[in-house]
Amino acid sequence: MGRLAVETDQEIREKGVRTRIKGIVQGVGFRPFIYNLALAHDLRGFVSNTSEGVYIEVEGDADFLDAFHRGIIAEKPPLAHITSIETIEQELKSYSDFTIHKSEAQEHRRTLISPDVCVCEDCLRELFDPKDRRFGYPFINCTNCGPRYTIIMDIPYDRPFTAMKGFKMCPPCEAEYHDPADRRFHAQPNACWDCGPLVRLWAHAGQEIRAGNPIEEARKLLKQGKIVAIKGLGGFHLAADATNNEAVKRLRQRKHREEKPLALMCPSLEQIREFARVTEDEESLLNSIQRPIVILEKKPNADIAEEVSPRNRTYGVMLPYTPLHYLLFQGDDDLLALVMTSGNISEEPIAIDNEEAFERLGDIADYFLNHNRDIYLRSDDSILRVLGTVPRQMRRSRGYVPIPTFLKRSLEPILACGAEWKNTICLTRGDQAFLSQHIGDLENLETLNFFEMTIQHLKRILEIEPKIIAYDLHPDYLSTQYALKQSSMIQVGVQHHHAHIVSTMAEHGLAGPVIGIALDGTGYGTDGQIWGGEVLVVEPKQFERVGHFAYLPMPGGAAAIKKPWRMAVSALYEAFGDEFLKISLPFLEGISRKRVDILIHMIRQGVNTPLTSSCGRLFDSVAAIAGVRNYVAYEGQAAVELEAAAEEDLERVYPFEIRKKDGALQFLTAPIIRSVVADVNEGCSTGLISATFHNTLVALFLEVCERVRASRELKQVVLSGGCFQNARLLVQLTQPLENQGFEVFSQAQVPSNDGGIALGQAVVADAMYKAGL
Repeated sequence: MGRLAVETDQEIREKGVRTRIKGIVQGVGFRPFIYNLALAHDLRGFVSNTSEGVYIEVEGDADFLDAFHRGIIAEKPPLAHITSIETIEQELKSYSDFTIHKSEAQEHRRTLISPDVCVCEDCLRELFDPKDRRFGYPFINCTNCGPRYTIIMDIPYDRPFTAMKGFKMCPPCEAEYHDPADRRFHAQPNACWDCGPLVRLWAHAGQEIRAGNPIEEARKLLKQGKIVAIKGLGGFHLAADATNNEAVKRLRQRKHREEKPLALMCPSLEQIREFARVTEDEESLLNSIQRPIVILEKKPNADIAEEVSPRNRTYGVMLPYTPLHYLLFQGDDDLLALVMTSGNISEEPIAIDNEEAFERLGDIADYFLNHNRDIYLRSDDSILRVLGTVPRQMRRSRGYVPIPTFLKRSLEPILACGAEWKNTICLTRGDQAFLSQHIGDLENLETLNFFEMTIQHLKRILEIEPKIIAYDLHPDYLSTQYALKQSSMIQVGVQHHHAHIVSTMAEHGLAGPVIGIALDGTGYGTDGQIWGGEVLVVEPKQFERVGHFAYLPMPGGAAAIKKPWRMAVSALYEAFGDEFLKISLPFLEGISRKRVDILIHMIRQGVNTPLTSSCGRLFDSVAAIAGVRNYVAYEGQAAVELEAAAEEDLERVYPFEIRKKDGALQFLTAPIIRSVVADVNEGCSTGLISATFHNTLVALFLEVCERVRASRELKQVVLSGGCFQNARLLVQLTQPLENQGFEVFSQAQVPSNDGGIALGQAVVADAMYKAGL
C-alpha cells in the first residue's frame, strides 16, 4: 500500500503541457536553450520549430514545469524576441527523455528573422585567447551573435540560403553545429580559420598587399593618415584616424561631404568619455547588442579633429560590433577613435560588393580591407539619440531591422513606399509591420535600384505578397512613381503629414481621433502646396487640417532649401513689405542687392515660388536672419546649428498671432520675424534669439492645442516630423502640454523624420481601404 501511495502522489504532482511560442525564436539558439532548460529541470518531452515559431511538449513535476516556463522568459537567448506564449495543459504521454525534433516541413514560413547584432562576450573571450582554435579569427560567431539579416538570400534560414553557402564546414565546426549542448548549434555563419571567410588587404588600384596580418597592417596605415575602406556587416565603411585633422579633411573632400558630421568608432567607453559626455541611458545604448551610433554631447578641448563635426555640439559615436573591429583596435592604445562613415559618395547607397567598392570608392580610399563573405542586403548603421530620457531612433537600420512593429489590429498585406528623403519601405503581415532598413534619399538611379531590391528581398524572406500599395501624394517622388506603375495592386495615396501622425499612433496603439502636430521641411498638401507646420485632427482613415503656419513663398523652389537666405528674404518681405530693404541686416552683407531684387520680383510675380507652411523653412529663415548661416551643406543644417546656439533657461517669448481663415487657424510668421529683426538690430546674441524662437514655438502650439481641445474635446496630442528631432523643441513642448492635462505621444521605436513615414502610410492605407475611401 505504501509503494502504491507514493506512486499515486508522484503522478498527482506530475502534469503535461504543450506550449507555442512566437517571435524571433528560430536561428537564435532557441531550441537548444529549451533543451538544456528542460534537462536542468528534469523534464521530458520535445521541442521543434514550426511554421509560426517553436512548439514544445513537456511533462514532469508541476513545480519544475512552473520554473521551466518562468525560465523561458527570464533566461531566453540574447537574440530571441518573444511576442506571445500560449500554454495548454494536456494528458501525460510518458516521454522517457527530452529531445529536439526535426523541424516541420513548413519551417520558418511565418517566423521572424533576427537582425544583425554585435559579437558576444563568449566569442570575444575566444577571439583573444591564444589557446583557442579561433584566436584572432575575424568572423567568429555563435547562435547568440553575428550576422543574420544581411546574409540571408532566401528562406528557410539555413546555410545554403545564406552568404555562407560557399563555405563547407570543417569537421570540428560541423560537430559544433550538430551538438545541442554547444552554443554554435545550428549557427548558420559558423566558421573558423580552416573553413571560413578570410580578410585581405588591397591598394586602391586593386593590387593585393601580402601581409601576415592584414588587419594589423590596416591599423598601421590608418595611424599614418591613410583612408581605408573596411568591409563590415552591412557594407563598407570609410575609415580614418579621427585625431588627424588633415586625414579627415581629405576624406570629406574625396567623399564630397562638406560639413555633415562623421560617425566615430571607439574601442571602449573609457575612451569615448575622453571627448564626449555619456549619460547612463546613453551608456546602455552604446553597450546594447544593436551597437547603434549614439548622439553624444561634445566635451571642450578634446583630441578629436575639428573636421569630424564642425559647428556642432555633438558627436555620433559607436563601439566596435564585429570581431574585425575589435582586432583593428587591439594592441594600439594610441588609437583613440576612428572615423567610420558610410562607404559611399554622398547621396549614393553604401557599397557592399568587393568589386563595386573598388570601382565606386577607388577615388576616396587609399586602401581596402575586405573579405570574401558576401553581403546580400546593405544596412547602414542605426542612429539613436536620447531625448527627454527616452532613446529615440533617428535612422533605424542595422541591429533593429527586420524586427517588426506590433500593431493593435491586423492589416491587409500592404506595401508602403515611403517618401523621398530618408526613405524606408514597409510591408505588413497581420498585426506586424516590417519597416525596412534605411534606404536613403531617392534622388538617383542607384538608390532607386536599392529601393526596388529591398522591396523584392523583404517580400521574399517575409513571404508577403501585397494586396495594397501606399504612396505619398507628391507626384515627383520616385517612390510615388514606382507605386503608380504597380497596376496589380490597389493603389492608395496618403498625405505626408497624415502618415507622420499615424506612424506615431501606430507605435503607441492609438485609435484616435487625436490632435496631431506635424512639423517638418516638406510634405505635399491636399491643396497642392508644400505643407510642414501642421496641426491636424487625425484618425487612421482620415484627417482634418485645423491649423498651420501662414504660407510663405519659396523663391526658386528647392533652391531655397539649400539657401536659407532666400527663405529669410521671403519672410522679411512678408513681414515688412518693401520697407525691409531699408533695414540693415548683417546676413545680407554678402548678398548683392541685384540678387535680392530678383527674388522679390519672383515673389511679386509668383514665378517659381511655391507656397509653403513649413516649420523647417521658418527655422531656416530665423537661422539666416540671426546670422547662423546663409547656405547649408546638408538637410536641416541651419536648424541644427540654430538649436545648438540656444542659451539655456530663458523664458522670453516673441509675440505671435493666430487667426481664423478658411475654417482653419493660421499662425502668422510676420510678428515673429519682426521681433527677430529687432533683436538683431539691438545686438542680441544668436543664443538669445534661438532660445526665444524655440520658446515662441512652444507657446504657440500650446495655445493651439488648448483651442482645439476646447472645440473638439480631445486631449491626446501626437508629435511627429523631422523638426521633433530637435531636442529642445520636443522636450520643451512635451512638458507644458502634460502640465495642462494633455497626454503627449512621440516616437521612439520609429524615426520621427521621413524614415518612419512608411509605417503611417501602411496603417492609413488599410483604414482607408476598409472604410471604402
